[in-house]
Amino acid sequence: MRVLHLLKTSVGATWALRQIRELQNLGVEVHVALPDGGPMVGHYTAVGATEHLLQTDFPVRAPWQFPQLAGKLTKLVRSVKPDLIHSHFVGTTLSMRLGLGRGNSIPRVFQVPGPLHLEHPFFRAAEIATAGTADYWIGSCRWTCDRYLRSGVDPRRVFLSYYGLDVESFSPGVQGKLRRELGLDPNCPIVGMVAYMYGPKRYLGQRRGLKGHEDLIDACRILLRDKPDFRCVIVGGPWNNATDYERELHAYARRRCGDRVIFLGTRYDIPDLYADFDVAVHPSHSENVGGAGESCLLGVPTVATHVGGFPDLVRDGETGWLVPASDPRALAGAIRHALDNREMAQARARAGQKLSRNLLDVKKTAPVILKIYRQILDKA
Repeated sequence: MRVLHLLKTSVGATWALRQIRELQNLGVEVHVALPDGGPMVGHYTAVGATEHLLQTDFPVRAPWQFPQLAGKLTKLVRSVKPDLIHSHFVGTTLSMRLGLGRGNSIPRVFQVPGPLHLEHPFFRAAEIATAGTADYWIGSCRWTCDRYLRSGVDPRRVFLSYYGLDVESFSPGVQGKLRRELGLDPNCPIVGMVAYMYGPKRYLGQRRGLKGHEDLIDACRILLRDKPDFRCVIVGGPWNNATDYERELHAYARRRCGDRVIFLGTRYDIPDLYADFDVAVHPSHSENVGGAGESCLLGVPTVATHVGGFPDLVRDGETGWLVPASDPRALAGAIRHALDNREMAQARARAGQKLSRNLLDVKKTAPVILKIYRQILDKA
């Protein structure tokens, strides 16, 4: 079986690399189209795939360039002769469908990495309208699958499979390292968040960042009333050069919480940081499974918003706490409950670790993808 994967970036998207590595191990001949110039170039070759340096993301800001892109994509497909095409982004999916045409007979799969475009009626309808009879969807959380079904997509064309992680690589970090670095007492409670800073998308009506940093800061302001000695540690730098937004967040945190919120920027010792978190918080406004997979796999008590794929993993009262999005008061209440009930928090963390190891193991999710491929090709 030969499959062509379409990626819009050669920076990050390691979830796609892990999946492609395992598909190669399962006997799939994988070809990958990705743009030149990023640090991920060469990594796909290293796991046995064939790389084709081509940007296939739809040129939203320069649509007049699309005919040229479509010609290059068509030429690549004719050269590779894939049995199936697998796209990982909205933009690459639009290029795939519009460039090859609705009547093209090669089966095409869109594995949806996040639900953001589906949460807005215009973008959701536009994406679905471009699909032809050879198009299928793989939702990477239950919410995404349900949203397509509610939109009238044939259930036989919608599948569920999570983007997998190398679960065996998630081992406990060095406890105490973060507290020593920050000069904190060993008993000082730490509330942690690990996420890049995504500036608000004004054209989607967003006033706050997608990851909910402002909501966590507001929740910390509420917590300070009865827990003045805790610290909130935020890990992650600005995404896509959102440095102005990063400065705004720093200033907002100082105004609201003084020195109680600490920004560490981008770090590469995440397990060591999680080891000192008493509670990990994921206050996103839109998300797939996201960083909750990391905190759960590392056995850290987890609070998340009830959006997207979070409920697949963070089950309120069982594996963590779920709260409404954009509700700092509810967020503060869940954090307080976790800090005040340490034994309960650890029990939920252990349950979350067990569930995440079963749900997110790439050695289990990749065979699901292969099974989906076979089901689709059997229908073709």
